[in-house]
Parts: sequence; C-alpha cells; structure tokens
Amino acid sequence: MPNSEMEAKSKATNWLKAANMDASSKQEIEALLLNQEELDEAFLNDLEFGTGGLRGIMGIGTNRMNKYTVGMATQGFANYLKSQFSNEIKVAIAFDSRNNSQLFAETTAHVFSANGIQVFLFEDLRPTPELSFAIRNLGCQGGVVITASHNPKEYNGYKAYWNDGGQLVPPHDKNVIEEVKKINSIDEINFESNPSLIQRIGEDMDRAYLDMIKNLSLSPDAISSHRDMNIVFSSIHGTGITIVPRALEELGFKNIHVVEEQKTPDGNFPTVVYPNPEEEEAMTLALKKAKEIDADIVMATDPDADRVGIAVKNSEENFQLLNGNQTGALLVFYLMKKWTEKGLKGNEYIGKTIVTTELIRDIANSFNTKCYDTLTGFKWIADMIRRKEGDEVFIGGGEESYGYMIGEEVRDKDAVASSVIIAEMAAWAKTQGLTVFELLLQIYKTYGVYYEELKSITKKGLQGAEEIKRMMENFRNAPPETLAGSQVTTLIDYLEGVKIDSSGKKEAVNFPKSNVLQYLTEDGTKVSVRPSGTEPKIKFYFSVKSEFNNGSYVEIEEKLKDKIHNLLNDLNL
Repeated sequence: MPNSEMEAKSKATNWLKAANMDASSKQEIEALLLNQEELDEAFLNDLEFGTGGLRGIMGIGTNRMNKYTVGMATQGFANYLKSQFSNEIKVAIAFDSRNNSQLFAETTAHVFSANGIQVFLFEDLRPTPELSFAIRNLGCQGGVVITASHNPKEYNGYKAYWNDGGQLVPPHDKNVIEEVKKINSIDEINFESNPSLIQRIGEDMDRAYLDMIKNLSLSPDAISSHRDMNIVFSSIHGTGITIVPRALEELGFKNIHVVEEQKTPDGNFPTVVYPNPEEEEAMTLALKKAKEIDADIVMATDPDADRVGIAVKNSEENFQLLNGNQTGALLVFYLMKKWTEKGLKGNEYIGKTIVTTELIRDIANSFNTKCYDTLTGFKWIADMIRRKEGDEVFIGGGEESYGYMIGEEVRDKDAVASSVIIAEMAAWAKTQGLTVFELLLQIYKTYGVYYEELKSITKKGLQGAEEIKRMMENFRNAPPETLAGSQVTTLIDYLEGVKIDSSGKKEAVNFPKSNVLQYLTEDGTKVSVRPSGTEPKIKFYFSVKSEFNNGSYVEIEEKLKDKIHNLLNDLNL
C-alpha cells in the first residue's frame, strides 16, 4: 500500500478511536475505508485554518467541514483568546442559510462555553455584518460566523473575528492558526457545553443594528419625495431576507418587491447555479421581476449578505448590471456630495483596496478628501479604521468584488447598510432629475470613463502551484516596459515592499507583505497580478481609462474593452 493511502487510512482509524466520535460519523468513516479514492479525498489532507478561517466541502474527514474540524478550530481559537484576555471573555456567533450552518454554529457555541467563554448566539440566521456589529455592541473579545459566502452549495466555512469586529489580522491571525495546529486529536476538543454561558440574541440586536443603519441616512427628504420608488430585492435564498426589506421600509421606502422564488432561505440554492450577485445568472429572476414592474433599481445580496449587486436601466431603457467598481464609485460620489453639504472637518477619508478602481480616489480627491488603499480583503479596511480611530473619520468605501461599508460601526463589508444607502442614492438622483445610470455617466464625464476586468487563470495541483509561482517570478523579475502601447512608469511590489519608477528610483511602500504586483502606465492603465489565497488561481485585475469627450458611452466602453484585449496579448494571457 502506497504511503499516501496508509496515511489516509491511519488518520481515519484515529478518528474512529476517538472517544468524542459519534456513532453516525463512525459509520461514515467505516464506509469510506472501503473506497480508497473517497478516503483520500476526505482524510489525506487537512482542512487548513488559514488567515480567513476555514472553508471547504462539507462531509466527514480531516479535509472536510464537519463538527469535528469546526470543533478543532474553535478549541484553538478559545485557547488563544484565553491567552490574550485575563478577565471575562465574550464571543458572538452567527450563521447563514447554508446546509449545516446552524449545526456548526451550535457546535462552536458548545466548545466556547465548555472553555468558560460567554457566548452570544443568534437564535436564527443573520447577515455577517450584523455579527460584526454585535461583537462591538456587546463588547466581545471575538466572534465567529458560519458561512462560505457565495461558494457553491457543497461548501461551508468558518470566519473568525477579533474584538474590533473585524476579521483576524496580524499578529492574531497567524497566532490563532498556530493554536489550531496544536490540536492533534478530536479528544483534545472540549465538547462539554455549559448552557449557562450561552445566551441567545435576536430582535434586540436587530433593533440596535437597524437604528445604526437609519442613522447613516443622508437624504431623508429625497426618500420622502420618492418613497414609492420601485425597488426589486432578492436575497438569493440567503440571510438578506431577514433584515434588508425591513431596513428599507424603516427608512421610508414603500414599494419593495421581494423576489418570491428566492426569498426562502435554502442552503441548496435551488434557483441558481451559484448564489453570487456578481453573476448575471443569479440575477435572472430579479431582472425578470424588474421588467414586469418597471423597477427603478434592482438589488440582490449573497447568502451571508455582505455583498450586494445592483442593476439599473441604461440609456436604451434596458436593465444593466453594474459591476462592483461602478457601484462603489456611485456610493462614494453620493457620500462625498452629502458629507460636503453638511460640512467636512478635514480629517475624513475614503478607503478602498489596491485592486479597486482609481475612480474612487479621483472622486474623493475632488472633494479634498483623502483616499487610502489597503491590501485585498475587507479585513485590511477594518484594520485601517482601527488604527486611525480617534484621529480620522471613515466615511465609507469598498472593494471591486461587490463589498462596501458605510461608516465605522460595522467592520466588515455590509450589504444591508449598502442596500439602504444605494436605494437612498437612487432617490436622491431622482430629485436631481437623473436615473442612477445617468448619474454614473455624469461621473464619467467629470472624472473620465474607467473600465475594469478581472481575468482568473486556474492552475490545479502541485504542478499548477509551481506554474503560478513561476509566472509571479517572471512578472517580478522581467516586468513589461510598455502595456497596450503606453510606457510603464511604476512597478509596485507588495512582497518586497517597494515602488520602482521608470528611472529605477526606489521608494518604500508601507503595507503588510503580500504577493501582489502592480504596473502603472503613463495613460492611467493599472494592471494588478496576484495568486488567489483560497483557490488554485492567478488573478489579473485590469483598469483602463478614457476621457469622455466625443462619442457615446457604449463606443468608449468598446474601445476600452479592446485595450484590455491588447493588455492580455502583451502579457501572453
């Protein structure tokens, strides 16, 4: 028998011997022992607790999401919390609509309570941003949400949070990983729940969260004038249904049309291939509804309601999906306009990630407001807010992958608050005699037309990982001199922490080390390259720009698409 087969069998046998192992799980393992291929899939590797927590296919085994791998993660997290805080430790736990999410959340609560930690467990599914809010509201030292965001239905995940309501960042992320790695056996997990330490939360927290969102409103008069605006909303079988329609209604909107076929939470996501509002397929039913009722705006949230996708009528009166950069730019323009009207003090700022459109920076700067970049991932925006707290004020911001945050009360991307402010922005645009699409065109005429595309290349297995490594080395050591006919003026290497201009002059960049490269050209083109942290992919983010002088928007967009095609050719992709 090959070593790998022996290793998988040995790990499975150890699980069978564990005193904590329940009878049904033992039966599943015994069945796997009769099928080497399935056994290897389940036990050969371990599901890694990474910087974002756990994410994997559900099932029995060390390489699967199940109550034992969740238990090991929680035991490690509990051990670390106890090493960092000497007084009472409190955590909040939420879960989404995925299969087994409630089971995994309750398992997490049992293990924390068994370790003497006070637990606030949501009584039913809730959005991820409400978990972030709850951590801060209850003065918790940590938190966990059970979700795999918009992954396929076979997946689930475990995201860990710190006391600021943001996901773990250095040094805590690496330190928790080390603690989790120390758990070598299921019998090291304390599953002996202490019910007296588990408190259910629900409506009271909803009320506090909704009140916070209502306080973000900047145009109550616009809502009052356009309360009958036609809004279509879909939760795509996720948690958004628990609170987004209610938030819109409490702000004053009266005409909210929920997509009935998708409003019931269901971890099988029966009406879509992927429950991802970035995908047109997932928006099909919402767009159908929008056409039927002649909607002003369409919004859909992903299963844990931290991302939101929108659609609006374009110049041809057809519904058009806006990408994450376009929605982010609209939000930032609206926020800056209204904050300027009420009076800026000079210490406010906008936040975005390095791969997000530079249009957001242009908008912020035009209002004499700073725009700061962070690494990819919303935890870095949360970390920036924590570091600047008390000195500077975060207005809002986001990332190209459909995640936005308004204000400082939540420290993760928040599709609930974003949906409310997007709807308010649409109402405000109407008071200006504009549709949302016309407002976007107005922004383009002022700042230039930005067009972005993401290209992901999948390279599976060990050979694929080596290919990705070689590609990054080649781009790092032999950067292009021109891209799409424009001189490359700057190379930013976030792994080496250096910015190099075309003359060879070097300047330090103050970011945590990350394997990301960026090329900036004379004509405003930006190309970012990075390996995915969660998938066997290398990702290329393209951003190109054109003035909006002559011709239609459609013509300009086509020219920019051609330019990205040229960039792909230049990079041999």
